[in-house]
Amino acid sequence: MGRFRYSYNFITGKWMLVTLAVILCLPVIIGISLGIRSADLLHDNGLIDLLFSSAWAPSKGEFGFLPFILSSLYVTIIAFVLAAPVCLLAAMYITQFSKPRMMKIMYPVADVMAGIPSVIYGMWGIIVIIPFVRDVLAPLFNVHTTGYSILSGGIVLAVMCIPYMLNMLIESFKTVPQGLRESALALGATHWQMVKHVVVRKSFPGILSAFGLGITKAFGETLAVMMVVGNVVQFSLNPFDPAYPLPALIANNFGEMMSIPMYDSALMFAALILLVVILIINLFFRYFIYRSKKIR
Repeated sequence: MGRFRYSYNFITGKWMLVTLAVILCLPVIIGISLGIRSADLLHDNGLIDLLFSSAWAPSKGEFGFLPFILSSLYVTIIAFVLAAPVCLLAAMYITQFSKPRMMKIMYPVADVMAGIPSVIYGMWGIIVIIPFVRDVLAPLFNVHTTGYSILSGGIVLAVMCIPYMLNMLIESFKTVPQGLRESALALGATHWQMVKHVVVRKSFPGILSAFGLGITKAFGETLAVMMVVGNVVQFSLNPFDPAYPLPALIANNFGEMMSIPMYDSALMFAALILLVVILIINLFFRYFIYRSKKIR
């Protein structure tokens, strides 16, 4: 019996180790695969030229990814600026001020929002957000636009990121021990002071994790943004102008422009840029989470 138990534990442990190794190796394997497929483009073009050139003329062999990278970052920043405060305040209200039944209502609502296909968000953006931007927001700033713009993409992305960020923030606030809250109130703090100085500070690593997830989700989103952002190869600081994010470039052209030399390699390189940027964002937030835990 003891030998059987030992063998069972040994096999189970090794099986878990193998699955963990597979999970850890997957990003590396994906990165290496994309790097190999991008090698032809990198061989004929310098990395600096590819990343910092705005010239995009595949038929002439010009592949400048700067407009696509900046467009992706701009749309992501707008989505984060719109979604982060809403999610943070909503999570604070749901966990600290509202009645328990509010949380029971919000969980299924957030799950439904997270499960809605991105194409539906894109259609909603075309039906609602684009006319809103074109007919309401743009006239306020005396700007003429078709509505297909960076701002429209940012608004749609913000709505898509809300359920992920909100769920993580709620779970983070719920992990704060009740004893800490009661201690702050017993010392004479108001309810708001307790939330601000105890709950938020104690949950700060979780808040950073939620924001990091929201940014990476927004940066890699494809279909919904592609449907509302305009898909024009340019970069402008004016949020009412159209743009062309990296995921939209890949989704729009893969399989249709392969007759152009180097185009397949260029799209693989675009996917590699996406992977590297998301990795950098995650490492950036991991570092600040580590620092916040160390300080506290």
